[in-house]
Amino acid sequence: MSDRASDHLYDLAIIGGGINGCGIARDAVGRGYSTYLCEQGDMGGATSSSSTKLLHGGLRYLEHYEFRLVREALIEREVLWNIAPHIVRPLRFVLPHSKGMRPAWLLRLGLFIYDHLGGRKLLPGTARVNLKTGPIGAGLRADLKLGFEYSDCWVEDNRLVILNAMDAEERGATIRARHRCTSAKPHPDGGWTVTTRDLDTGRDEVIRARMVINAAGPWANDVARTVAQRPPKGRVRQVQGSHVVVPKLYDHDRCFIFQNDDGRIVFTIPYEEKFTLIGTTDRDYPGDPADVAASPEEISYLCKLVSGYFKRPVSVSDVVWTYSGVRPLYDDGSSDAQKATRDYVLEVDTSEKAPILSVFGGKITTYRRLAESAMERIELLSNQNIQDRR
Repeated sequence: MSDRASDHLYDLAIIGGGINGCGIARDAVGRGYSTYLCEQGDMGGATSSSSTKLLHGGLRYLEHYEFRLVREALIEREVLWNIAPHIVRPLRFVLPHSKGMRPAWLLRLGLFIYDHLGGRKLLPGTARVNLKTGPIGAGLRADLKLGFEYSDCWVEDNRLVILNAMDAEERGATIRARHRCTSAKPHPDGGWTVTTRDLDTGRDEVIRARMVINAAGPWANDVARTVAQRPPKGRVRQVQGSHVVVPKLYDHDRCFIFQNDDGRIVFTIPYEEKFTLIGTTDRDYPGDPADVAASPEEISYLCKLVSGYFKRPVSVSDVVWTYSGVRPLYDDGSSDAQKATRDYVLEVDTSEKAPILSVFGGKITTYRRLAESAMERIELLSNQNIQDRR
């Protein structure tokens, strides 16, 4: 059975209810665009609830010269802290220095740039930490004597998605959770006919939209190729990020950022009072994003890496919970998953008088800026269409 709603013409039909889709919906409806959003599962139930829960600039992205992305993210972490202090809080991270890693002067330079690139106003800046004395270094290897402390923020990631969806709905957007988009076809009069299926009732809903926004995250390629039948030029690189939770490793409130010999970094973050969150991994994931789970190899990797910094080793048997997600990164051709860009790419196809904008990549920290960039592209297309009709 189906509900025919084709007489209702929306400006935008957004496929995907993660942070990017909900962020675009909130921005769009705030600008006066009639907006429909469908999500095949729960809002934010995939990648957006599987992050390391950080609003951060991405200290290691400086090594890849992604200065615009880092600056954008550094600005946004304080903006989001100001907007949603009930789900965002500041954190202090300690980067221990040891022989064989980047020289101390280079770390100080990187942290100086990190402190000033984004116009930091509220968060405290970088400081040296003596790990040999005081509670912060307790439990670390005896040879770890010097550390550098800097600021970033924690966010309750899934709640951030839900709040954006709720605000968009309160402003007039139509939000459909557990509605899978089964087809999107160009309409003879221009725009799209979009069909979604309620996974709880089996009923189909059909709407029309002037433009489709493909914000399906790891499923973005499938939506573009199969649902909309518009193969994109770019493609998603699926990168798995897994986390483990263990009984708390130390009593203070600091987080640690540790470097591994393979160039990866891993965080340890105080979690839910009695635990420590350890993450994340970075490896290509060829499977179905719906089936992703932390592998034994990843769990062992995280425990072994952290054990190299503490006096008491962290064993796989200490792990009380794991979670894993697939990052839908833009495939920029990097050979290593950890080197793939974390920046976002927006691709627009205007053929058949049925424009579709596909979102590749992005970070939870910069979701608002991604939404603004998407709306700039959408408004440009809208203005062009108005001029074409004159």
